[in-house]
Amino acid sequence: MNKTTISVAIATFNEENNIKRCLDSVNSWVDEIVIADGNSSDNTTEIASKYNNVKIIKTVNKPLFHINKNIAIDSCKSQWILQLDADEVVSPKLANEIQNILSKSPDEIIENGFWIKRQNFFLGTFLKKGGQYPDPTLRLYKNGKGKLPCIDVHEQAKIESPVGILKNDLLHYADPTFSRYLLRHNRYTTLLAKKYQEEKLPLNFINFLNYFCLKPKIWFLSTYLRHRGYVDGFPGFVFSLFSALRFPISYIKYWELQKSHRSINLSQDWDK
Repeated sequence: MNKTTISVAIATFNEENNIKRCLDSVNSWVDEIVIADGNSSDNTTEIASKYNNVKIIKTVNKPLFHINKNIAIDSCKSQWILQLDADEVVSPKLANEIQNILSKSPDEIIENGFWIKRQNFFLGTFLKKGGQYPDPTLRLYKNGKGKLPCIDVHEQAKIESPVGILKNDLLHYADPTFSRYLLRHNRYTTLLAKKYQEEKLPLNFINFLNYFCLKPKIWFLSTYLRHRGYVDGFPGFVFSLFSALRFPISYIKYWELQKSHRSINLSQDWDK
């Protein structure tokens, strides 16, 4: 029986604090690891190059990170692809589950891909409620059956059905500190402001009420009460609050852009 092979696809940019933990969780059981690095200025590539089965593709860092993810995906040679972010870790139980599935011959696996549940780390804990768990994401799929559309920062891969669901969790350490969360929050609201500009969202009193009152209130009540974010205690409250604040913050950025008569250049404005 032929062994079913698997590649890991990762896009990186200045991930020296995360990449080793990510690679250690998969290195011993996958056939290859393909990294598209966006010209990191830290030790990301030096750390990754120490692994024998790692292939590094040098490129530039792009505002929409999914473009570099697709570069890594397109370069994978195995029959299956596990797409990861550098701040993610495959738990031992998830690793065993994937290996058990791929221990079958290729003809026995009817699914083209699998949803994976994800635990998100925030303020020193993994959130269990507030819409942050199980946070399913399409990350495991047959080579050639899945790809990222590269339209939105929170998009899922598009995979031809049938698609299954795995039982065990992927661990996500996107926000090891609150400062890191605020940095990503700033980037995301900048992307939203750019989207409003492209859509030519009217600057009027109705939209002011919508983005300052209605949308934040609905989002907070949905995540904190309906999805029981209160179960996660203070971290759950903070997450619901700041995720709701993305609406007025992105609207303020959009208002500023319109009044200053300029367009967002993400390569220059990314952290401003």
